[in-house]
Amino acid sequence: MMSGKWHQHVLRVHYKETDQMAVVHHANYVSWFEIGRTEMMRDLGIAYRDMEALGLLLPVLDIKIEYHAPARYDDCIAVYTKLTDYSAVRLQYHYDIRRINKTSTYKYFKEPEGELLASGYTLHMWLNKQWRPARLDRLAPDIYESLEQMVSKK
Repeated sequence: MMSGKWHQHVLRVHYKETDQMAVVHHANYVSWFEIGRTEMMRDLGIAYRDMEALGLLLPVLDIKIEYHAPARYDDCIAVYTKLTDYSAVRLQYHYDIRRINKTSTYKYFKEPEGELLASGYTLHMWLNKQWRPARLDRLAPDIYESLEQMVSKK
């Protein structure tokens, strides 16, 4: 796993995200992973809208989620996201979803805080609009450099 800091994005669990058992439905964690990933990229100055305007797509190739404890209605949760591997054509993110008691003004953490609810990863591949592999270092070297800096933060 590469070095770097965890990006934190805080959410509140909405009633609509819970199921008949009064816990967050498992499918919502996939959505929260995406929120964590896109907000981390936005904080780096790389909005998905801008990437798509450059003709770059970043579909999910693989996803894994492990559930550790249930999130419930009105819980304050943090989505911690970390870029754990990257190349010119692929990216892998790791996520921790944690219940937290307080929000922080900090966006980056050395280690996630709070009770672990779910963890997992997503694997992505850069594609062009014709759905062919795209090399980020050639098509968007500034974005590639930003990602490189992100994983090297200590």
